[in-house]
Amino acid sequence: MASAETQTSVLQFNQIHIDVARNATDDFNLFHDSQQWSRIYQNPFHGPIALGFQIESLIENQILQHRQIHNELELIQKQQLQFSNYQFNFANAIKPDQNIRINIRNTQTSKDSEVPFLSNRVSVKADNQLALIGFKKETTQPLFLADSDFNSLPESLSNQPDRSILDIHINGQQKTFFLKRKFMNVSNAKNFLCGSRVDQRMFFDELKNRYQFPEIFPCAFISCALLEKFLLKKLDFERSPMVYGSHKISVDRTVLAQLKSNDRLHILIHLTRPDSGSDSKNQNQMYECYGLIHNNDILFRALVELIPLQTILKNLKSK
Repeated sequence: MASAETQTSVLQFNQIHIDVARNATDDFNLFHDSQQWSRIYQNPFHGPIALGFQIESLIENQILQHRQIHNELELIQKQQLQFSNYQFNFANAIKPDQNIRINIRNTQTSKDSEVPFLSNRVSVKADNQLALIGFKKETTQPLFLADSDFNSLPESLSNQPDRSILDIHINGQQKTFFLKRKFMNVSNAKNFLCGSRVDQRMFFDELKNRYQFPEIFPCAFISCALLEKFLLKKLDFERSPMVYGSHKISVDRTVLAQLKSNDRLHILIHLTRPDSGSDSKNQNQMYECYGLIHNNDILFRALVELIPLQTILKNLKSK
């Protein structure tokens, strides 16, 4: 089975969309600020840029509409594909008022495979230049960090102070995590959707008693958690900022369906690939990121790659 390829109509993120999305998720990165972007030394984007998770939220909604049109939601439920997986590489930034078009390739399914899945390749162009490429895949098990398990934690993370540094035994290893606590809020979710050019009624409609948090919204708080972690380490946000290189995210829909307004979201972040070499500021960094709710159930797990701006500037100079 393969559904028809989908290409969205042209959309734009205006600066107000960027402001709404970053305010809804407490993202204070200078790259998104309409005034403070100029404080970034040698900023190659020459203006504010859209949030990575904002773009992914738009993609989530476009694929959801693709699924609805082609009657794929019933197949997902029938095959118990409870994990929604996103893998994206960021090729270029998207700026305010650029023309954005999303291309969703034909749906591929597990017709000739013993392991059920449903998958689509995705690409995003801004002013006809490639900005993002990757896929969204529905599976019975998470594609990323599948072996991670926090059931052995001795107590609830609610008992730990916000912005704690915790040593946690996981997957047979002792790892150091930064803890950031957020609270799920319907109003913030609605604003984030609006900032992502998504009709909030797809997820929240009081008259129809519909209250369903979208998949990407809780994941978007990873940005806030990372920024606060870097604040503690006294990162120079003007001279040594970083941008996203890639995202690999697995969301558990079963856990997501349990999420209610005012629920605590515990975000755990661990540097999984330390910098190496003497010139560490030019090394990409990879972080394990987890979102836990209730009894340490894993809502999302993600591998987030960050690229120092200096690396991007060096690559631009070498071209």
